[in-house]
Amino acid sequence: MTFKTHSLSDILASAFGPEVWALLWPAIISTLYMVGIATVITLIVGIILGMILFVTDKDGLVPRRFLNKILSSVINALRSLPSMIMIIMTLPLARLVTGKGYGANACIIALAMSCIPMYARLVENCLFEIDRGKIQAAKSMGIGNFTILMTVVLPESLPSIIRSFTVAVIAIISMTALAGCFGAGGSIGNIAVQYGFNRFRYDILTATVILLVVFAEIVQLCGSFCAKLVLKKRHML
Repeated sequence: MTFKTHSLSDILASAFGPEVWALLWPAIISTLYMVGIATVITLIVGIILGMILFVTDKDGLVPRRFLNKILSSVINALRSLPSMIMIIMTLPLARLVTGKGYGANACIIALAMSCIPMYARLVENCLFEIDRGKIQAAKSMGIGNFTILMTVVLPESLPSIIRSFTVAVIAIISMTALAGCFGAGGSIGNIAVQYGFNRFRYDILTATVILLVVFAEIVQLCGSFCAKLVLKKRHML
């Protein structure tokens, strides 16, 4: 079913038909599973790396220039790699951890490793947006660096971190489509490649695109809502 053999209305009608969605429902569950776990890993590791970059910067709480340069160089190198290359490079690691180089669990590691460097850099930028005067005021009161980080820097940067996390989650969702080329365990991307592209089923391809767009919109709305909620509680909006 292509645009040469069928009209746009026929393809759209088939895209919302029971045959296509019987194929997509398991893929939706698999995709949510992959995105959910990869998101948690990205959130935890990305925030930790972002805080280390912030703290060890020359203007940070505990300047460690050598450590910061090494970590920053590694993150920049990983960020510069195309997503497909990053997935290929992480498949051996996934095989080592999960015992398989294919499937949902293997692709979770690839998705997380692809998005962690980006999110770590976003977190670092968010932390640097805080007013330096607040940090200096906390130091003048004798508050320790760790307490300043946890009670001043992170809370003040929370709305920006939430918005950045939204960007990272949407990037993970888009990466699942690319991971479908590497056998991502029946995910939406895998269905799009195997059935939509390889078999010229444009109705299935259209349905997968619509699903990915809907997922991205839901994540964006949730992220914006949470960020605004934090700002309203602080009477900043």
